[in-house]
Amino acid sequence: MQTNEPINTIPIQQFIQVVKTAETTNQKEIRIPLAQAKALVYALGTVMANHQGRLEKLIIDNKSSVDGEPVTVTMDGGGDWK
Repeated sequence: MQTNEPINTIPIQQFIQVVKTAETTNQKEIRIPLAQAKALVYALGTVMANHQGRLEKLIIDNKSSVDGEPVTVTMDGGGDWK
């Protein structure tokens, strides 16, 4: 799932800029060409898939270290903190 290739986030950045410009000029709606919308969808899908893969790996990597290990919490009152 993970690759070392950077994700192209330029379409996301362009969309954010379009929205900011629309807000600044008090526009009620924005329109983008279909090609730009497709690039945005692809970039968002790639980012979300990458995020999901990293999350699953994190859960798997940490599951074995958490299962069965007791957690000890000590409270000392914190009287010396300034």
